[in-house]
Amino acid sequence: MMQGRCKGVALVGAAMLAGCATAPDPQLIAVVAPPPVYATDLPPAGLEEAWWRGFEDPALDALVERGLAANLDIDAAADRLDAAAALLAAERSDRLPTFDAAGEAGVDLGSDNRVRAGVGLFGLFDPDLNGRLAAEIRAAAADYAEADYVLADQRRLVAAAIANQYIEYRRTGAQLDLLEQSTDLQERTLRIVTLRFEAGLAANLDVRRAAADLAQTRARRGLIAIARASAANALAVLIAEPPGTFAPPPARDDGTIPDYARGPSAGTPADLLRRRTDLLAAEARLAQAAAQIGSEQADLRPSLTIPGTLGLGDGTLGGLFGSFLANIGAALDLPLFDGGRRRAEVEAARAEGQARLAEYRATFLDALGEVENALVAIEAYEQRNGDLTEAIEQSETALGQSDALYREGLASLFDVLDAQRQLIASRQSLIDSEAALASSHVAFHAAVGSPGY
Repeated sequence: MMQGRCKGVALVGAAMLAGCATAPDPQLIAVVAPPPVYATDLPPAGLEEAWWRGFEDPALDALVERGLAANLDIDAAADRLDAAAALLAAERSDRLPTFDAAGEAGVDLGSDNRVRAGVGLFGLFDPDLNGRLAAEIRAAAADYAEADYVLADQRRLVAAAIANQYIEYRRTGAQLDLLEQSTDLQERTLRIVTLRFEAGLAANLDVRRAAADLAQTRARRGLIAIARASAANALAVLIAEPPGTFAPPPARDDGTIPDYARGPSAGTPADLLRRRTDLLAAEARLAQAAAQIGSEQADLRPSLTIPGTLGLGDGTLGGLFGSFLANIGAALDLPLFDGGRRRAEVEAARAEGQARLAEYRATFLDALGEVENALVAIEAYEQRNGDLTEAIEQSETALGQSDALYREGLASLFDVLDAQRQLIASRQSLIDSEAALASSHVAFHAAVGSPGY
């Protein structure tokens, strides 16, 4: 049977809480003021997505696609997204009634050895009059959104990391080609100096100097090999392959640095707020913090739960299904005095919300700084590459002239070796600068959150 008194208590409790409407979560406004435009000219656009295709390098395209499909950090982020989805479903289930069943059976040891049995069904419903459950659901939804953005951001970072390591791998390939060219040049000089020494036209000191320069150049091979292996191993890890056995796909010309031609439109600084997935994740953390404040504030208001029971049987095995007893009631929790604990927890949640707000603003400023740094680097390296190209042309001319004068006895070997060093150094610098320019384009598109991840 239903107890009328308890039903009355439930109605009275609802009336008492009618004026305690669920308050919305406090708003944590992420006020940022992006500039209207970027400070430096933007790189050329023309692609809709997949910014790395702007290098027009099939080997790079294949590596990025493999990485986005197999990277273990991306897999881990996807698993955390699944976990967040499950927790969100769990929080939503708290809005539904819960039911548990229990049964017991036994024998009363005595003169009659009577067998007893009983079955019970227990239920509980929380109408969430103080708003705690709704706030916890909003917090879980924000956690899910953050996990989704973190997954997207991990894809952004992995694509950029693969592109950077591929550029480094190509840089070391170009350095090896240059090493072969340099050693050929210096070996030719050493042969000429040796012949002149044997003919009595040069000193043994000249032979030693030429041989030392050649040995110094050859010594760079080991350092280049280390850098090349490191880049290949890093690529292997990024695409979930065992390092040491993985070899990047061959490029059309391994002796050159990939040249960036075009990419997706960068938009404006304000677009960072909608495209940068780490900013969107930080915004989700703001929403979670606001929901947490609402959850803690709910503890300051009364709460109501409605329990119910259904019992079957009269205590004997024969009467197990012969009768039943139903009971429903209400439990009202009125927060009166806790020494200030609840209000302290609200203040702690508010302070955490302000910290999240500061983190959001810092993330935006960092993102804007990354874009501006990349733009400055692109412009600087483009200018530097032009200057280095001219330096190489002048060094080649100077080397040709000094070599001819040396053969005629009108210049010293020092002049020849110095011209060689300048030429080799300029060629090395150009390779490094071209690689830095390519990496700057990668940094730019990663910074603006270009689509394609």
